[in-house]
Amino acid sequence: MSATEWIIFVLVIGSMLGGLFWLRDSARKLNMSSEQMERIRKRKAELEEEERKQEQEEER
Repeated sequence: MSATEWIIFVLVIGSMLGGLFWLRDSARKLNMSSEQMERIRKRKAELEEEERKQEQEEER
């Protein structure tokens, strides 16, 4: 590979890594209260139970 190809290769890899780091740094965390997390867990459990019941009914 020539020097020009190496420079282009390094620039492309650098741009990709820079974009990934920028994306990671700009990501926002979800600040939820413990009440919100508990409601999410309960709703998830309810949905999983409904799915289990539907799967059991479909097997019959």
